[in-house]
Amino acid sequence: MKAEITLQERLKDLRVEKGLSLTQLAEKTEFSSSALGEYENDEYKGIPHFVLVKLADFYGVSLDYLFDRTVVRENTNTDITEVKLDDKAINLLKSGEINNRLLSEMMCHPGFKKFLADVEIYVDGIAAQSIQTINAYANNIRKQITERFNPKDDDPGLLTLDACIIEEDRYFLSKLQTDIEPVVKDIRKAHVGDKETATDTTVADRANEIFEDIKKGGDSFMNILTGTFCKEIGLNIKSLSQEELDTLHSLFARSKNYKQVMNSTKNKKRRK
Repeated sequence: MKAEITLQERLKDLRVEKGLSLTQLAEKTEFSSSALGEYENDEYKGIPHFVLVKLADFYGVSLDYLFDRTVVRENTNTDITEVKLDDKAINLLKSGEINNRLLSEMMCHPGFKKFLADVEIYVDGIAAQSIQTINAYANNIRKQITERFNPKDDDPGLLTLDACIIEEDRYFLSKLQTDIEPVVKDIRKAHVGDKETATDTTVADRANEIFEDIKKGGDSFMNILTGTFCKEIGLNIKSLSQEELDTLHSLFARSKNYKQVMNSTKNKKRRK
């Protein structure tokens, strides 16, 4: 995941978080869906100030949050002394050497508290005495059995007792791994759709997603398809000549999926 988020990405993330399509957002904000789509395009830089203010109010966030100047959504100021960080921690967070956004997501995950609690138990040696008592008990029984019965080294009873011996470091390191795995996996899952995140999604999957978006959109099918295609391959649609656009349109028009969408739309209009 990336450490910084662009204004355009932030706007899209907030819309998706609310489960709104561009058409639905347009109905609620009174901006056109095509304009809203442009505002979420990284190559579009001229978003009017009044639009940003209205969108920030609609999403319930601050302008600083939109511009990624803070990870705090609302206009709240917290005294740094309240978070009880020392100078080294504060300087590290300010340095940009670590991904503060990722750190925040980890801290806010429900499983992180358990992970931190187990780290504290290990660091403070809280369980060390109990582990030593268990190990001493197992060793004492083993000694008695060995003295009385002189069993072989591969005796199942002895092997069972040996398995009861707890190695503190190995036990806690394994436990910490078990604690942190669901945290990391959930965060990874949440960022599967990020541009910077590798994905198993195939070209065919993305093509089908594009056609699904077309079905939901309110603009021209061909314009939505062309715009989405250019965005996917990192091509500035505004840099294309009319001849190049016409070529793309003619190629898309030959697509079986596109024809199905068009036929479906025509049938709906007839039924109406």
